[in-house]
Amino acid sequence: MIYVIMGVSGCGKTSLGTFLSERLGWPFYEGDNFHPQENIEKMARGEPLTDQDRLPWLLRLHEVIERERSSGSDALLACSALKRLYRQILLHGATAVAPTSSASLPSSPEVFFLYLHGDYDLIHQRMVARQGHYMKADLLRSQFDILEPPSDEENALTLDIRKSRNEMILEVEKHIESLKL
Repeated sequence: MIYVIMGVSGCGKTSLGTFLSERLGWPFYEGDNFHPQENIEKMARGEPLTDQDRLPWLLRLHEVIERERSSGSDALLACSALKRLYRQILLHGATAVAPTSSASLPSSPEVFFLYLHGDYDLIHQRMVARQGHYMKADLLRSQFDILEPPSDEENALTLDIRKSRNEMILEVEKHIESLKL
């Protein structure tokens, strides 16, 4: 099983992923580490990424998911996955952007999205307070502007970031147990 921890910058993807990794014993892949250097520099300058900027990054993350799926391993991956198209690329790679691609490719039963949901003001406060990250708080609005929350058919579990980390972890553990039944 692969869980993609998704949401806008500053919602707590890395924090939750790190704690889930320790709790479950699953490897955790920080999506930010797979960005091309040009993307990092662009965000550091306060420029939002375009779909074209994101494509090579999303394809790299698709490769990580495929590698873990083919090995039969469980894993966690942090990735903003802001648009449905981005989630489709994570699941299906370049097929999702092929001219002959249907509007909606099927979800994958082994991949779930953990959508960290929170409002702009709370996340903006978090971003202003954090240090050492290249993603500037000024870019948060651009992420909310393009955010397409996952739909019911996308294998997504929505987690409210106002809850404690432990409460969210318990929700994920309950979700894992429900899938084993």
